[in-house]
Amino acid sequence: MDDSDKYRIQVEPVAQYVPEQSDPEADRYVFAYHITLTNLGTVAVQLVSRHWVITDGAGHVREVRGEGVVGEQPQLAPGERFRYSSGSVLETPVGTMHGSYRMVAADGHRFDAPIPPFTLAIPRVLH
Repeated sequence: MDDSDKYRIQVEPVAQYVPEQSDPEADRYVFAYHITLTNLGTVAVQLVSRHWVITDGAGHVREVRGEGVVGEQPQLAPGERFRYSSGSVLETPVGTMHGSYRMVAADGHRFDAPIPPFTLAIPRVLH
C-alpha cells in the first residue's frame, strides 16, 4: 500500500444562489456552498486549515486562508464524513471557487486535500 491509499480525502462541493440575501442592483450576489468531506484513506485525519481561491465573473481573484472550517477542526476516522455549509459574496452573478484543505494524519503526515473547482451562478445565467 502506498501513501496515496493511506491519505485520501474526497471533497464534494455543491453551491446555490441565495436570492433573499442578494441585491443585484448593488452588485451583491450571495451564494451558499455545502461541502462533504469523506476520509477514503486508512488513517484518521484532522482538517486544520483551508485555502480558497474565489474568482468572480470579471476575473477578480480573492484568496481566503484560515484555521479550520466554520469554527471547527474536524477529525475524520477512516470512512467517516463531515458536512458543513458556508457562503461567499460576489460582485458578479457568476464566479468559481476552488482550493485545498490542510490535513494532518494521526501518524503526523501533513497533506493537502484539493477542493475541486465549482461554479457559483444565479439560476438561468449559465446554459
